[in-house]
Amino acid sequence: MSAAYVVSDCWTMTRREFARWARQPVQVVVGLVFPVMTLLMFGYLIGGGRGVEGAYVDFLVPGMLALTMVFGLEGTLTAVTQDLNKGVVDRFRAMPMADGAVLVGRSAADMAQSAAGLLLMLGAGYAMGWRTSAGPGAFLGALGLLLLLRFAMLWIGIWLGLVAGRPELVQTVQILVWPVGFLSNAIALPETMPGWLGAFVEWNPLSATATAVRELFGNPGGEPGWTAAAVLWPLALLAVFFPLAVRRFTRLSR
Repeated sequence: MSAAYVVSDCWTMTRREFARWARQPVQVVVGLVFPVMTLLMFGYLIGGGRGVEGAYVDFLVPGMLALTMVFGLEGTLTAVTQDLNKGVVDRFRAMPMADGAVLVGRSAADMAQSAAGLLLMLGAGYAMGWRTSAGPGAFLGALGLLLLLRFAMLWIGIWLGLVAGRPELVQTVQILVWPVGFLSNAIALPETMPGWLGAFVEWNPLSATATAVRELFGNPGGEPGWTAAAVLWPLALLAVFFPLAVRRFTRLSR
């Protein structure tokens, strides 16, 4: 199978996801607006910024950007299980199509939505008063770290969706996503938490990305030296869950 054939199949599956967006605009809008609502809620209703040096909104926005990359896993989970239950995946696998094109199309569309969500969140943060002193290189580097985390999380979502298979199991997995996301330094400093909890938070991959992004943006809570961890954590997750997802997909209906 030629490379051009594989790319054509992957692009076809990506266009399929875009076409589904056109048929389900409400779901897409909710997915983009919900993170903004969460940012506004923590920024104006709940946020206090205890222990944060500087404006809390400057600390909060980078953390919420990283948190949004993790919470996007739920949409991936749902989309994969819906295709499985409707028999769509089985029909695609019966066609003369490149292995994994369905997964590549799913991930490409997911990354496009994540990029759009990042731009929307940045605009909302700017409207709230968030500012960055980053130059173009640092700014793009921060966005790259966020999208790298999202790419790793979506392959976890694809694998979990393939394993769960049924919507009722997806709901159970979704419940577990929230504690993992909030047990991080996205909205509060680990120094303000109990010692044992703060130590756990420091080891959360989300915390590494949030800290590195704050450093690149020049916002409070950033610390030098975290960029390497923000790259290595997602790469480690990809090294585990990418092959697991591909292997699970190739073994479906066997």
